[in-house]
Amino acid sequence: MRLVPQTPPQRATVRRRTQAGRRTPPPPKGLAPQEELARRARAQLADAVRLARWAQRTGTSPDVAAERAAGDLGLTVRQTHDHWGRARLAGLIEQGRDGTGSVRAGWRLRAWDHDDTAALRGWVALLDAWSLARPAPPDADPGTVADVVAAVPQLLSVMYLSDGPVTGAGLIDLTRRRILELRADRGPGGAIADDEPDARDARSQEDERNDGERRDEEDVAELVRILGWALDTLASVGALTLHARGRHPERARLTELGGWAMWTKLEHICIAAQSPAGNIEQSAVAMLRGCANLTPGPARAEYRAWLAVRPAGPAVTELLDAARGEDALIRGLAFEALRVVGAPALPAVREAVDEPGLRPYALLWLAEHEEGDPRDQADSPHGVLSRAEATWLWVDTASAAQEHGAERLLLDHLDAAPQPDVVQLVDEIRDCGHPRTVQVLLALAAAHPDPAVAKRVRRAAFQVHTGGV
Repeated sequence: MRLVPQTPPQRATVRRRTQAGRRTPPPPKGLAPQEELARRARAQLADAVRLARWAQRTGTSPDVAAERAAGDLGLTVRQTHDHWGRARLAGLIEQGRDGTGSVRAGWRLRAWDHDDTAALRGWVALLDAWSLARPAPPDADPGTVADVVAAVPQLLSVMYLSDGPVTGAGLIDLTRRRILELRADRGPGGAIADDEPDARDARSQEDERNDGERRDEEDVAELVRILGWALDTLASVGALTLHARGRHPERARLTELGGWAMWTKLEHICIAAQSPAGNIEQSAVAMLRGCANLTPGPARAEYRAWLAVRPAGPAVTELLDAARGEDALIRGLAFEALRVVGAPALPAVREAVDEPGLRPYALLWLAEHEEGDPRDQADSPHGVLSRAEATWLWVDTASAAQEHGAERLLLDHLDAAPQPDVVQLVDEIRDCGHPRTVQVLLALAAAHPDPAVAKRVRRAAFQVHTGGV
């Protein structure tokens, strides 16, 4: 192949475009460095880490030995249960599902002391599942709880963009507005029916007005109570500082960790929309992230350009390493790039079949290149995957939508589930063993328009979190 020489103006143009494509937006002024943020994350989860290491050392879950763990670590039994729940939510520990209470250390726990990224990702995982860190009031209205949980992401975004404390009245007003939007999106199905016409005619307008005002006051009081629970829980996980007067929130402000988490989430949206120029020089993860917002055709062109300047062996290794990360979107894109590689990737993909996190993707890849693997069952819509593997893959794909702010796609994603209905899907999701099962169930509950189904899904998320049945 003959390279066509570029004129100096052309080279300058390409250089500027490449540099612009690689430019990463700087953190906002005043944001603490990563080392300081990681130190705060470690401090926030210090007791959870102690408990996780105790479980790793003894091979026993505090769920079955709470008093022993409490005595060894100088905690109360209640504190033991609380911190153990946080250790699970932060991904510090992996529990077996054999009913024996066996546990093993997660990768974040193994890397906790020397990897700032592990500490920060663990804390963000806890923040994402904040509603399970502390139970809602037992007598709370489930519908109001669900609405407040769904409204919190926008509430935190506004707090970040405000760059200062938000008053209690402002928090209540923001939450009410967001709940009205959510209920409007769900349609009139959840609305309470009016009284019969005859009964309404028999009542005076003044009585109706008084009843309406009383109901509004009760609704606001319940909203304030549930919002107080949400703010207290977010403060307990280190996302915000809260000043309250009596039982009412007075003002709240994001902590440095909370502000960093919201900046990161908002930047993910911006990065996905950036031009892919310069991806040829990037690592596999950066290249795949740059292709996340492209349609399949342009994305394949980027994969080919990236692969063209690398030996096949190291390129395949780098793509599989990217697929082993926590980001499910990157995992799926990595195997799309491996499809472009073709036959040279065959030996490495065959070895990846033995890795639980890569197995469904590897089996589908092999099926395309080898016309199916006879060792595997064909009892799912995905053919070569077993029902359990297809369910794990569904959760992994759903987690990609949830992590990248596309929760509404979860409802469309239901059509691709191997189960015929949501109830059966939820029952099988609970046993699939995916590390982000809780987060996917919470996102599905927030997005589903049927309150009864959403309630069932939230209950399943709580049962997975607590290890219940």
